[in-house]
Order: sequence, then structure tokens, then C-alpha cells
Amino acid sequence: MTGPPQIFDRRLHRLRLARASRRAELGRGGAEFLSLRVAEDIAERLEAVNRRFDQAVDLGARDDAFAKALAASSAADKIGLLIPASETRGPLRGTTLIADAERQPFADASLGLIVSRLALHWVNDLVGALIQIRRALRPDGLFLGALLGGATLTELRQCLMTAETELRGGVGPRVSPFLDAADGASLLQRAGFALPVADTDTVRVLYDEPLKLLADLRAMGETSALLDAAKSSLTRDILRRTFDIYRARHAAPDGRIIATFEILNLTGWAPHPDQPKALRPGSAKTSLAEALKRPSSQS
Repeated sequence: MTGPPQIFDRRLHRLRLARASRRAELGRGGAEFLSLRVAEDIAERLEAVNRRFDQAVDLGARDDAFAKALAASSAADKIGLLIPASETRGPLRGTTLIADAERQPFADASLGLIVSRLALHWVNDLVGALIQIRRALRPDGLFLGALLGGATLTELRQCLMTAETELRGGVGPRVSPFLDAADGASLLQRAGFALPVADTDTVRVLYDEPLKLLADLRAMGETSALLDAAKSSLTRDILRRTFDIYRARHAAPDGRIIATFEILNLTGWAPHPDQPKALRPGSAKTSLAEALKRPSSQS
């Protein structure tokens, strides 16, 4: 038996997260805009849910953004206990569970809600991680996830490919592969979720220089952790040429460069007999409003 392909160096990724956490603790982060956006969006989605969850987990938590967004929303009274589950010890307050998203420690049918913010695009076996989440949920429990989607850093990827092709005659692995939006609901179905929904939020950010984009990626803990990346080093010449191409191809009218981040939002429910039935296998055509506004079937 062979396991899933190993794409990411999980140990290296945890080290990158720990470095980003230390910078945040020292007040040197400054790149929390994606985390804040996702946290506020998930809190807003919970406002539409007709349910109270006694115990919830923020899987892969890197900061307190979700707890703060939840406290500021009308969904604040819908969660009794929120447990941040982090892969590293970071700038989180209160009780934090140290948990690996690939080997989750939760008992079957133990949780009503699991939230995951910008963590699951780093797991080697995404379907396996989603299966673990679904098993940890009680029947009719809710999963709300956000991960980086396929259009993320498209400008940087294109420019790196062009620069490496020019200077080396070939392309090495540089930027992490991301899930396409069209595959999101299908993966939820494969993992056994009911009423799967996937939608996207595209964020375009302006930077004075490409180097500042790379600095933000380091501050987020989102720099590459591909297993094969070390086989082909990224030289200063390649970086310099990449930046030149970036400025020429992807500059805004004011001269700043554009960077795209695509956030893929996933919504799924642990199966329960009282749930609406899917239209047909593989359709995944439940509307977001219907998926969230589930009547309570739990005591």
C-alpha cells in the first residue's frame, strides 16, 4: 500500500509558520489582511446558520482573528466554546490545542462545528484531512473552510516561469499547487460531506515592489515548502529577471504591481437523515443559502 503523494515538506512549513508567529508576537507581522478577511467572512456565514454549537474548533489557527471577528458579529452567541487548534505555538491567547491537520486528534462525532482558515492548502492529502474533519463532526455538524485557490499568485507564477525558461531553459517547482474552485465541492463529496458548496473570493493587492510581496508571504508563513524545491535553487539573477518581468506585465496605472489571491470557501455538513437529498450524485448544486440555513436537528 502506498500513501498519498508527498508534495509538501510539512516540517519546513511548520518552521515557516513558527517564524511568522514570532514576527507577529514582536509586532513585525503586518500581513494579516487575508487572515482578517477570511475570519470576518466565516463569522458572517455563521450569522446565517440557524444553529448553536456547544463546542467548535478553529483548525490550523495562526492568530486570534476568528475569535475576534466572531465576538464582533451577531453569531457570537452561537458558539459555546471555541478551541483554537494550531500546528505551532504562536500568538494565540487562552487554551490552544497543538494539532496537525494531517493527523487530527479529535474523537469521532465529538464536535458540532469545525472552521479552518488558510491551512488546508498545505496538507499532502486534502481528501484525507476532510474525511477526518467529517468524522469528527456530529451528525449534521458543520464545516466551514477557506484555503487558497488556483488563481492565487498567478502573476508571480507566470513571471517565475518566464524568467527560469529564459535563464535556465526549464522551470523548477517554485509556487505551491492550489485547488481549483471547480474541484472544491467534488472533494467535499468524496470526503462524505452532505450539501457541499464551494465559492471563491478574489483579492487583488497592490505592492510598491515585488520584493514587498515576498516579504508579505514570509510574514504570512506562505512561502514555498515544496519537497522538490531545494533541487533547483532560486538565484539572484532569476529573481531579478522575475521582478523585471513582473513590473512590465502586471503594473497598475500608478506603477505599483498587482498580486492576486483567490480564497476558496468550502461548506459541508456531516450527513444526517433529515437533510435535503442531493439532486444526483456528483451534482454538488446546493445553494450557499440552503446549505447554511439548515434547521436544527440536534438537541
